Amino acid sequence: MLNSVFARRLYLCWLISNNERPNVPKLMALSGWPRRTLQDVLKALPGMGVELVFIQQGVRNNDGYYQLTHWGPLDARWIDLHRDQLLAAIEQG
Repeated sequence: MLNSVFARRLYLCWLISNNERPNVPKLMALSGWPRRTLQDVLKALPGMGVELVFIQQGVRNNDGYYQLTHWGPLDARWIDLHRDQLLAAIEQG
């Protein structure tokens, strides 16, 4: 069984890479997670070797979106194939 914290991180990588211009409000809507949870998971991704950048657009400081530039040790194909298992682990956690 997958750890729900780890599953959240994997699923967020999947969401970022499979949605156009994923910003915090869009990721909140897609995941159903509160802002703080989402921000905590975003902050944890670089510690796993995942390279994530924020693309600034607009005049406000937080206008923009996230882009996954390198999966690090993660396998994007595995995550795509096991997305339902990730969601189940998140729901159980």
